[in-house]
Formats: sequence, structure tokens, C-alpha cells
Amino acid sequence: MAEKRYVLLVAHTGRLEAVTAAVEAVEQLVAAGLVPVMNSEQLVEIREFLQARGTNTDFLKSVLELGVVIPEQDLELVMVLGGDGTILKAAEIVRESATPLMGINLGHVGFLAESEREGLSHAVARVVAKDYLVKERFTLDVRVLVGGKEVYRTWALNEATVEKSAAERMLEVVVEIDRRPLSSFGCDGIIMATPTGSTAYAFSAGGPVVWPSVDAMLMVPLSAHALFSRPMVISPRSLLAVEVMDRSAGTGVLWCDGRRTHDLPVGARVEVSKSAKSVRLARLRQGPFTDRLVRKFSLPVTGWRGPESTGQ
Repeated sequence: MAEKRYVLLVAHTGRLEAVTAAVEAVEQLVAAGLVPVMNSEQLVEIREFLQARGTNTDFLKSVLELGVVIPEQDLELVMVLGGDGTILKAAEIVRESATPLMGINLGHVGFLAESEREGLSHAVARVVAKDYLVKERFTLDVRVLVGGKEVYRTWALNEATVEKSAAERMLEVVVEIDRRPLSSFGCDGIIMATPTGSTAYAFSAGGPVVWPSVDAMLMVPLSAHALFSRPMVISPRSLLAVEVMDRSAGTGVLWCDGRRTHDLPVGARVEVSKSAKSVRLARLRQGPFTDRLVRKFSLPVTGWRGPESTGQ
């Protein structure tokens, strides 16, 4: 008897397009002999979503493993149907097992996704054939200390951000790298990001785009009132720290990937370093990161002739 192959489906259950795509993926995986699974919460959300629209949900009854708890180590792959936010949610679900994630973009840019909605059937076929590559993306370990004691620990794939908690109050911080103070200033916040996160929040804040093959961390100040407040690219072996200074007029808040949060009182210290655990992304094609930038951001390249036509 052939061993069962489990594929976890994670969908944006608040969007009709994502739910419809999940239905298609379930049907195609079952037809190919694979076992699609969902956590019970997502299953209930999808069933309620479809029932509210008068849609037939019989397909759910025929897939017995949907909603059944499957040990993470038995999962072969996670297929994510949604945008980057849904992919970040899926990465959180399989954090301990590091199961590869394959994103089907149903959002806007979808930088972490591997395929667009129209390529769903092709992606499923490649999963069935085990015809995909797995790429490692490093993550961040993040911890909060108050009075020298650790009060919170988490992680991030894109970024850890220290932000002011009140719109009308500036946050006074001191930035530290490798246990040495670099500068203090008032700001809206500080982004500490991975190369993966360089095209997310850090990008919108004016940070540099960093190729995934570059092993580095980024630090990008947000609206800093300081002479020296440029984005910095830092060694992955470094320890980054941000302290909320005693003179700060307001408190802060830590956000990791826009999903996990923790309040930062005056005097709190946030430390960020490269994690030993990575996130694994399943890819359908091996191509230059340049092409992904052009495709995702719709960059204009009309008129490019290339090295061959110039004799180089």
C-alpha cells in the first residue's frame, strides 16, 4: 500500500477567489491520489463562507482527512492560496517542522508566492510529480527584555519592527549594533529585516532591495529626526538592539511580520539576531532574482537589447 502524501492547504478564507481556489486544489489533489488537509478552523471558515453563498459543500464531506490533525512531520508540502500575508500565516503554522511552502498568489504583489491564480492546475501537477525546488530563507530570532529579564520571545521571516504606540507621540530610541551604541534619536520606529523582508515593509520605508542569496540583515529607521538615519546593511553574525529610552514621551510596540505583537514600556530592549531555523519556499522555476523583481513590480524593460546584441 502506497504511503499517503499529505499536503496542507492554507487559504485566505475571507476572499471568494481564495476559497474557490482551495476547492479546486482539493479536488485536483484528491484526483491525483494525494491527501489534502486543513486545520479545523480553516475548514469551518470555508464551509461557512460557501454555505452563506448557497454553494454546495459536498466536496468537503468526501475528503475525510480535512480537519483531521496531522503531525507536522508527516506533511510533505504546504500550498498557500492568498497573498504574502497568508504565506506568513502558513510559515507560522509549520514553524517547527520547516515544511516547504508553495504560494499561489491571489493578492497584489505576492512577492513570496511562486505562481499566479491561473497557474494553479500546473502547480498542483508539479506537486504531484514532486517537481519543485526548495529554497532556504533565513529568519530572525527576536526577544524583548525589561529590567534585564526576557519577557517575550518570537521570530520573523520578513521583519521585526519597533514602532511608537501613539500616533501623536515620537518614540525616543537608542540603536545598538554588536553591543555598541550607534545613535539615539526620535522616530516613528525602526525596521530590522531579512533579505526576504527587503521587498516588504523595509522597501516601502526606503530601504534597499537585497538579493535573497545575500546573507545580511537590514536596519531601516522610520521618519527619524537625526543626522545619521540611513538604512544599513549589517552582518548576519551581528546582534541588533533597539532600546526605548527613559526620555521617550511614549511607549512602543513590537510587530513581527505584522502578525505577532508585544507592548514595549519605557526602558524595554529588543534584540534581533539571525535564527538557526529557516523558512523553506518551494519553487517551480530556477531563475534570476532580477526577473522576479521585474515581474512582481512590473518594471519597464522595453528597449533592453542584452549582451548578445552588443557583442559582449
